[in-house]
Amino acid sequence: RRATAALDPRLYRVHPIAAPSDEERARPYLWRFWRRMPARGRIALFDRSWYGRVLVERVEGFADPEAWMRAYDEINGFEAELADADIVVVKFWLHLSADEQLARFADRAEKAHKRFKLTPEDWRNRGKWDAYLDAASDMLDRTDSARAPWVVAPADDKRAARVQVAEAVADALERTTKTRKR
Repeated sequence: RRATAALDPRLYRVHPIAAPSDEERARPYLWRFWRRMPARGRIALFDRSWYGRVLVERVEGFADPEAWMRAYDEINGFEAELADADIVVVKFWLHLSADEQLARFADRAEKAHKRFKLTPEDWRNRGKWDAYLDAASDMLDRTDSARAPWVVAPADDKRAARVQVAEAVADALERTTKTRKR
C-alpha cells in the first residue's frame, strides 16, 4: 500500500504469491512468475516471489535439496533474462530482528483490529527462525548480482526501511533512464 500510494493504479499490478495451484505445479517452477511479468512501461510488485523455493520450500521441506539448490541458478538466469529485456529488477529483503518480530506479534495479539494478521502458522514459523535465517543468508549470497541486486533494509524501524526502499526504487529507475538515453 505504501509503495503504490503515489502511483497511477493503471500502471501497476500487485501479485500476492501463495502456494502454487495445481495448474502451476504442472509446469516448470518459474512459469507462474513469467506469466505475471509486466508489459513495457508497467510495474509488477510481488508480495513474495520466486524466492519461495530457496526459503519456505527449503525450510519446510516442500522442495528436496536438489530442487532448491538448482533454483539458485534458475533464479539468476531468470533475472538475467528480465534484465536483458530491459525490465528493472529491484529486490528487497526487509530484515527484522527476532525481538522486534516478537514485539509486533504481541502488538497484533493485543489489538482486535490486527488480531486476524497473527496466525498459529506465524508462531510455528518463528520457531524455525534460525533455519529461515540460514536460508535467507544463502539466498542473499547466491542471488545478488549487479543487474538484480538485493537491497537489505533493516526493518525494525518501519519508517527508515520505507525510506530506504523508496530511495532504492528511485535510484534504480534513474539509472535505467540514464542508461537508455545513451
